[in-house]
Amino acid sequence: MKVFKIISVLAVCMTATLVYTQDVELDSYKFGEGLRFTADEGHKIRISGYVQPYAESKQYTEADANESMNRFRMRRLRLRMDGVLPDERFSYRFQVDLSGASEVGDAQSTNNYLLDAYVSYNITNRIKLSFGQRSTYTDNRELFMSSRTLQLVERSRLTSAFSSIREFGFFAQGNFRTGGGSYLKPYFVLTNGDGKNAFDKDHGGLKVGGRIDFLPFGLFTNLGQFRQADVMRELIPKIVVGVNYSKNNGMSSRRGRESGAILYLNDANEESLPDYTKYGADFMIKYKGFSMLGEYIKTEADVPKDITQRVRNNGSTSTTFDVNGSQDVENYVKGRMMLGTAYNIQFGYLFKNGFSVDGRYTQLEADDNSFLNNGTFYNRPEYYTIGLGKYLARNYGTKIQASYTYVKANPGINDLNGNPIAGDEWIARLIVTFSL
Repeated sequence: MKVFKIISVLAVCMTATLVYTQDVELDSYKFGEGLRFTADEGHKIRISGYVQPYAESKQYTEADANESMNRFRMRRLRLRMDGVLPDERFSYRFQVDLSGASEVGDAQSTNNYLLDAYVSYNITNRIKLSFGQRSTYTDNRELFMSSRTLQLVERSRLTSAFSSIREFGFFAQGNFRTGGGSYLKPYFVLTNGDGKNAFDKDHGGLKVGGRIDFLPFGLFTNLGQFRQADVMRELIPKIVVGVNYSKNNGMSSRRGRESGAILYLNDANEESLPDYTKYGADFMIKYKGFSMLGEYIKTEADVPKDITQRVRNNGSTSTTFDVNGSQDVENYVKGRMMLGTAYNIQFGYLFKNGFSVDGRYTQLEADDNSFLNNGTFYNRPEYYTIGLGKYLARNYGTKIQASYTYVKANPGINDLNGNPIAGDEWIARLIVTFSL
């Protein structure tokens, strides 16, 4: 609540400062794309946002039909302000989510109000440098896309299992024409490796990574590379193919989304943390309402040899690293990290009348020692999803979406209360999006 109050005050102060120190005029408004303002000095501002009320029903295949788990909540309630200074090489973004929910719907996640807070500088018309907190370029392609433009109700399980989502640091991106109408887009990232809103003590080293995207048939229409469904109905096939890599030196959480969540010490009581490497490949295709997204992710860990203690949640330490009845430091540490391989393929078609039909298949392959084997949150290797949607405008401004997911589970899964469950799962979801 303290963080929420601080963010709210900052947002009000920033807006009030802009209004009372300059003659601000409404320049344009396009439904779903926000309000655009200009000031006498040449300062340009865009204010946008959206709300997404959400409902979910989950049931296990071998449970009684009346034993469903239902949830109703505000999935997202976001407010965003983008600005360009009179010197148009400088720009900024500030975004908050007043629902407090995490991007991937993690019920355990907290401190989610502040999303983006960064400034950018165009070194040239082809190279941009950003500093602050924002979505990172080293995640899978789905994380490049705004939550209000998703094909299906929720992001894939590949995304929720392996992505770090947002980080604080330096971000560089390029945009180069390579001949024949093709483009090459390189990205470089140097961050703290602790996810978003890491306001406390920094743990471990830096995270370094990058991505290279290739667009053989030119740029997508109206930033379509960063939006899922083909609302623009590309007249010629548009394709982007990319690879990404990152190494988090000294990670103190399961996947680099938090700071100080999991700590280890050596004999000198100094922090000794594992390195986390992630690499992947992905692609996206759009053509006349059809869209397809494919992703692959692989993660690995390097555990220091000098770890002798682990820090419990209450701050005390322990020297036990029990794995199947044996003292095994390396595999104990790996068992608390998101290690394995994942594949995600999804496709959809948006009809001219605004209806869409979508499908997705996601597979998670856990390493022998990985938190992906956890019976409560994971240990579910396959996800099959079908979805229907209705777009009520000629953009992503307003839409209604429903989906049905069948989850194939391994033996030994639990419900959220830790109770053993037999069989598989199915999940029905409904979401409504309304944008400013």
